[in-house]
Amino acid sequence: MKEEFFIPEAYVNLAYLLAACLFILGLKGLGHPRTAVRGNLLGALGMFIAIVVTLLAKGLGYQYVAIGIAIGALIGAVAALRVQMTAMPEMVALFNGFGGIASVLVAGAVLTATLGRGLAPGVQMTVATAASGLIGGVTFSGSIVAFLKLSEKMRRNINFSGKQALNGLLGLAAVACTVWLVTGNVAPAYWIIVALALVIGILLTVGIGGADMPVVIALLNSYSGLAAAATGFVLNNNVLIIAGSLVGASGIILTKIMCVAMNRSLNNVLFGVMGPTAETASADEVYAGKVKATSPEEVAMILDGVQRVVIVPGYGMAVAQAQHVVRDLANILESKGATVEYAIHPVAGRMPGHMNVLLAEADVPYDKLIEMDDINPTMDTVDVCIVIGANDVVNPVARTDPQSPIAGMPIIDVDRARTVIVVKRSLSPGFAGIPNPLFAMDNALMMFGDGKKAMMELNAALKEG
Repeated sequence: MKEEFFIPEAYVNLAYLLAACLFILGLKGLGHPRTAVRGNLLGALGMFIAIVVTLLAKGLGYQYVAIGIAIGALIGAVAALRVQMTAMPEMVALFNGFGGIASVLVAGAVLTATLGRGLAPGVQMTVATAASGLIGGVTFSGSIVAFLKLSEKMRRNINFSGKQALNGLLGLAAVACTVWLVTGNVAPAYWIIVALALVIGILLTVGIGGADMPVVIALLNSYSGLAAAATGFVLNNNVLIIAGSLVGASGIILTKIMCVAMNRSLNNVLFGVMGPTAETASADEVYAGKVKATSPEEVAMILDGVQRVVIVPGYGMAVAQAQHVVRDLANILESKGATVEYAIHPVAGRMPGHMNVLLAEADVPYDKLIEMDDINPTMDTVDVCIVIGANDVVNPVARTDPQSPIAGMPIIDVDRARTVIVVKRSLSPGFAGIPNPLFAMDNALMMFGDGKKAMMELNAALKEG
């Protein structure tokens, strides 16, 4: 039966095409910090056009949609104002999960309504409905686990023998239920698929460590887009198919980039198997009698007259909210004739681009943010490298210990600088849970303390000098 439109179908499709173009331009804009704000606005405009045209084309009651938009906008505004930058990865994980569960509920509602009217849904609709339920369910439960891990409410990685076999059996059961749904047109089959997907999502993420969570977030983002695309086929809505496909494709590309940056296999990410698990050296073995502490005054003397300084930001800088003080440090050093750059690791922090966003918030010029691959070849010429709150992304065991949980992960080679100043509260490990031999190297000094307070004291010492 041909779908009924309340405005000419040609106009609807033209509007959807315009929205799709805006989505693509928005994604292109998000590829660089300088154009990211414009990219966000273009994407939002595209979504606004898509929503308005859909309401007009279908003759839907806008009152209920307006109420939903108002409630969602209020929640979003409160979250944007109250959530700290350090908690942004957790928020992204929740957004992925909400996108997944929305697809599950919309597809389920359409299926229930169709069967309730005594209609027999076609193969396209039932297959798309099953895909939406499966992918959306995995996305939702996996994102909730990611949120719990990122917020450190779940600290233990849960692995057990036979987990992959169990995942395989659950997947086969979901396929069997999909066949049942397609051939029998029964709503219970769909909700069984959703229940199985929720369990699969949990099993795929509970065993993954926090150090690998940026990759998981990128993958879940892709899943949320694929679930939306599947729901677009359920609704026969072209713009939803396009938007979901764009999110799914860009998420997969980002996941692949993150896997390369962390020396992880994409297959392992997909099946929830991440990184080596062998025993590594203990903290006592690595640090005993070798760590040299320093003070802001001593560091100020070291920085006097240097020509090139590289700052490596990490999650600890985000926790201390020290990005503005770090910018002030760079300004002081530049006023004394030094060249200051920022070395950015692709997975520093707890989500892709975390450090870029923090430093952009502090008005650090974009051209001073140097990617890992570009700065590593010149690290030997750096007079002083200041590491603020970073740990795993500067840990040299990634190069030297094939049994390490971060074995083979590309790192910023800060240990090759002439002098390394590490600003940390303590010698506690990073997300990978292993000690860092950098802290005990001959050219490394530890400046213990809160990142913001330590930087403020260093700035004061530099000004006095």
